Amino acid sequence: MEIEEKINKIRWLPRTNHAQFLLSTNDKTIKLWRITERCRRVAYSTCTSSDYFLHNNATSSTNTTDNDDNLMLNDKNNSSVSLNKIYQKTDLRVPYYEDIDPVMDAHPKRIFANAHTYLINSLSVNSDQETFLSADDLRINLWNLEVTNQSFNIVDLKPVNMEDLSEVITAAQFHPSACSLFIYSSSKGTIRLCDMRQRALCDEHALSFEEVDDPMSRCFFSEIINNISDLNFSHSGRYILSRDYLTLKVWDLNMPRRPVETYLVHDYFRTKLCALYENDCIFDKFECQWSPNDE
Repeated sequence: MEIEEKINKIRWLPRTNHAQFLLSTNDKTIKLWRITERCRRVAYSTCTSSDYFLHNNATSSTNTTDNDDNLMLNDKNNSSVSLNKIYQKTDLRVPYYEDIDPVMDAHPKRIFANAHTYLINSLSVNSDQETFLSADDLRINLWNLEVTNQSFNIVDLKPVNMEDLSEVITAAQFHPSACSLFIYSSSKGTIRLCDMRQRALCDEHALSFEEVDDPMSRCFFSEIINNISDLNFSHSGRYILSRDYLTLKVWDLNMPRRPVETYLVHDYFRTKLCALYENDCIFDKFECQWSPNDE
């Protein structure tokens, strides 16, 4: 299978020194990047003195005789042997730093691979600054930022028989302050809150957030338009913002039965769902994000 060269998700890590770090992922591979700003570069100056210096050091000698061209060494048979040629200092290059216009330098520091069978759709950095999660359609894995060859599976929705598959994972995120809590959404429009303190494999969720559709209003497209494409915790950690095809919803952790606010973003599409289905636009994914002040 050929992996497409594209970036699906980018997540910045909190800054701890002069460098910036971020996580990026394509369909299969996660990379940790180190980004720095360079304002200086190494340059070289050439000495202009006409003095002489030795290109190499003679390590053993009994009697030495030098002239303008060669260093001579007398061996045990008193025969002269030329060891090192003398160079002028005009051949010596001395390194130094010179100021330049700022240039951004990025290189991958670590590569996390071979842990996902399906396409990665989410990345989230934990508040402990040591771990992060990655999610694909059926599994969520927990990684340590220092360990590239091992991850722990914390959610697994893959059934024994794939014909019994009824939903897939669409997004996942850690709580902004409680490092043991995370949420993930499904194609059925359900959001599940899990606590890693309860068990290592979070097959059973602590809370489930779902708005039940009116049976009279359900149609062929209901499951498609209820599919949650993105979700985010508020900065305070109390609210969850979710995005489906037509609406934005705000959920309160203390009230999982229904959203506290619903914003009709694309409600005018309801009369055009057939046309959107025919040209596949109904499968478009939209992201959502909180403002810095959670308003």
